[in-house]
Amino acid sequence: MNALAAVGRFTLEKLVVLGQVARFFGMLVVRLGIVVKRPRLVIQQVHFIGNYSLLIILVSGLFVGFVLGLQGYYTLNRYGSEEALGLLVALSLVRELGPVVTALLFAGRAGTSLTAEIGLMKAGEQLSAMEVMAVDPIRRVLVPRFLGGIIAMPILAAVFSMMGVLGGWFVGVVLIGIDTGAFWSQMQNGVDVFNDVLNGVIKSVVFGVAVTLIALFEGWQCRPTPEGVSRATTRTVVAGSLVVLGLDFVLTAIMFSH
Repeated sequence: MNALAAVGRFTLEKLVVLGQVARFFGMLVVRLGIVVKRPRLVIQQVHFIGNYSLLIILVSGLFVGFVLGLQGYYTLNRYGSEEALGLLVALSLVRELGPVVTALLFAGRAGTSLTAEIGLMKAGEQLSAMEVMAVDPIRRVLVPRFLGGIIAMPILAAVFSMMGVLGGWFVGVVLIGIDTGAFWSQMQNGVDVFNDVLNGVIKSVVFGVAVTLIALFEGWQCRPTPEGVSRATTRTVVAGSLVVLGLDFVLTAIMFSH
């Protein structure tokens, strides 16, 4: 009975958290009109979030492309299909690795930054001071960061995929010696804009919504102490990564089941 009660308590606690996240998401959506009145706030956050994550995205994309090029060549070489290396690299990046790895890096870099920033503002009573001055902190602080994360995520995923393709090209063409015309032509003929590229963009947008929402929620709900902020940043990485992997399975099953 004790075990059953513990399972029930755990389930109820998680359902309460899900309800709080849904309510928080609704509060953000209702206030999205600030993008029309003050677009500069959103542009600043896109620059801030994207700029801080750009270096790790570039380097990670390049090395993922290197590994894909090597592993893809070793696999295709068994069947005499080395010229399809470009297609393999492009599809792997555009469909899966680009959105997923970018979202995981985004959660670890930009997500923790957002959580810590909101948590420190809460600990320093800056959010309370805004409410005293009749300024809505959700509208002024959270919504621009929410939109900035959603916009920055697909851009970062595209940069990651681009660097991965270049990395695969460098390993396959420059180092191994595959024909460069075959590399690019197979990729061009095999990658479909709607079935592959567009689905990857949709994935990255969904991941951007999920990770940014979790990061802001953890910062908004954390205890206003140094320990509370540190635990919130840890929860952002863990929850964000698990949600991204779960959503990736669901979206892949829906998009590529036909």
